[in-house]
Amino acid sequence: MKGMWQRQKILLHLLLASLLGVSDAVSGDQARVAVAANFKLTAITLGTLFTEETGHQIAFSYGSTGQLYAQITHGAPFDAFLAADQARAERVISAGYGVAGSRFTYACGRLALYSRDRGLTLSSNSILEDGIRRIAVANPRTAPYGAAALQVLERLGATDQLAPKLVQGTNVAQAFQFAFTGNADLAMVAKAQVIDPTVAGSHWTVPQTLHDPIAQDAVLLLRGADNAPALAFLRFLKEPTAQAAIRRAGYGTAGGQTGD
Repeated sequence: MKGMWQRQKILLHLLLASLLGVSDAVSGDQARVAVAANFKLTAITLGTLFTEETGHQIAFSYGSTGQLYAQITHGAPFDAFLAADQARAERVISAGYGVAGSRFTYACGRLALYSRDRGLTLSSNSILEDGIRRIAVANPRTAPYGAAALQVLERLGATDQLAPKLVQGTNVAQAFQFAFTGNADLAMVAKAQVIDPTVAGSHWTVPQTLHDPIAQDAVLLLRGADNAPALAFLRFLKEPTAQAAIRRAGYGTAGGQTGD
């Protein structure tokens, strides 16, 4: 009976790792980091810079902040968590899954209105145009950028008018894909997703007065408390090299500088 239970535990671990897209072959010189979907491209850049500087490897897994939080609380094998908000990072610690005192703001998000059509001049009025049929947003229950998008509609007095036109992506990456593929006319997404010159289309940076600040916090998880690459990566996020890369990607940083 004990042997059967051990085999079941091993199979469950392998299945969880497979679902998370993380290989079980991660070595002792690597760390597993859960990253909010909006930060995916920037994380890839930072991972490359980090490896060049330290030799350590980082295995990233991406998803909405709410999804990643749920995975962490169900035993997902992550060493660190880069959330898209402060609340879930703090909750990880208060729930006993994170290291007390390890939380810090690594980036300040900016929201953007995006269309795949080039040459458009977008503004707050664009979402009210009669020709707009669908506006994509991330799930506001699990994705901070989705919650911020709904705040924008509320502060513009357009919630009731636009509610029938909203389509929700699981996370901000899927919301972007809806607009990028033409399944939505517009999308409210992270600015970092749309300022890359290889991304076709037009965007408008939403004024920060239209939504609450999107402070994105990182936290060391208990599983990674003794993981040297995880500890080094979180230190790296605070260094000038990493902070400059984060600003170039379209984010603000804790020092008050913006990605504009």
